[in-house]
Amino acid sequence: MKEDILVTTDDGSNTLFSLKYNQHFHNTQDGAINEALNKHIIPAFTYHKDKKELNILDICYGIGYNTLVTIYYVYKNNLDIKLNIYSVELDFDLIKSLKNFTYPKEFEKLKNIINEISTNQKYEDENIKIEVAILDARKYIQKLPKDFFDIVYQDAFSSDVNKELWTKEYFDDIYKICKKSAILTSYAIATPIRLSMYEAGFFIYEAKPKLKITLALKTKQNISAKYIDMELKKIRNPNAKSLYDI
Repeated sequence: MKEDILVTTDDGSNTLFSLKYNQHFHNTQDGAINEALNKHIIPAFTYHKDKKELNILDICYGIGYNTLVTIYYVYKNNLDIKLNIYSVELDFDLIKSLKNFTYPKEFEKLKNIINEISTNQKYEDENIKIEVAILDARKYIQKLPKDFFDIVYQDAFSSDVNKELWTKEYFDDIYKICKKSAILTSYAIATPIRLSMYEAGFFIYEAKPKLKITLALKTKQNISAKYIDMELKKIRNPNAKSLYDI
């Protein structure tokens, strides 16, 4: 963790500041737990409220809050559901260090899971399966099966510093591995990013649990979020362009 600085967020949970990307792993005012819950887990699990098994893609693993809060949420709400969580992380040293990271009290029951992921990059019991690949995310996604994922947590560092995980070509690959009923959740609300998702085939929605977030679906549906007409958005903002690899 030589490149990262420990920071306590407003909900009392710790995050890191990345010197490599010059960004926090989480919004310090939202708090790491609250951000994971409100921007990813609650919207996704509300959408899939009747599912008994979920395949989840967590981009990127980082400190693991999205994966760990997912498990915490299931335990806390006594949900009868099987979780298959797949994630990818480029920083192997970060993953190895997580057994010593100061997580919040909410994760006390998850300590064995944290240690297993930190040591072996995987964990499995009768209800939970987690695999963390140490790999470039773009290469990893291309290895995944088509029409497989129910949920994608799109939570990479911002496009200002990590553009390759926000382009139209990237979302093309994400689209292929998502089931028809899948939902993608993201903190990113910028028009160029939404255009990248839209041009890859996703329908775009906006929710506001606290701050605005983006939800993307493969089929247009009536959900508890505001539908964003991206064709109208392009007419009103002709200078807005989606992000491309080149």
